[in-house]
Amino acid sequence: MASANPTRNLTRTAWSWVARVDRVMIPFLRRVSVAMLRVSLGVVFVWFGLLKIFEVSPVSELVARTVYWVDPDIIVPVLGAFEVTVGVLLLLGRALRLTLFLFLLQMLGTFLTFIVLPDVTFRDGNPFLLTVEGEFVVKNLVLIGAALVVGTTVRRDKAARRAAR
Repeated sequence: MASANPTRNLTRTAWSWVARVDRVMIPFLRRVSVAMLRVSLGVVFVWFGLLKIFEVSPVSELVARTVYWVDPDIIVPVLGAFEVTVGVLLLLGRALRLTLFLFLLQMLGTFLTFIVLPDVTFRDGNPFLLTVEGEFVVKNLVLIGAALVVGTTVRRDKAARRAAR
């Protein structure tokens, strides 16, 4: 006998459909999401690094002002080359422990702007009122979180390569 409540039937049918989609999608996402995250980080690092190398980065002046004790004509392209190297290593998925360590060093270095240039990163000296530059730096917390997730696969990737031999 069919249920007398059509809303309940519709809800049950919808949740049944969601459960079927989950059974397909969740295993797929588990297989690809961390690799996709690693590749995304690599693309961002290569892209931003190349912008610095070719002197077209919108943050070159911010970098130069933050690391004011080094000649901007040296620090900006060197930082760009560093970022490209880290990005390529992320894309290749090689030497991940070293790569992620270098990645985190660079990311933590971006927070120097809050110490060296608080007038550029905070509005009216208020740490809760970020400028565009401040927001640009704070979003690196998301990149750091992504790198930490990628870091959880270091041993798993090594074990998978060993098993494939």
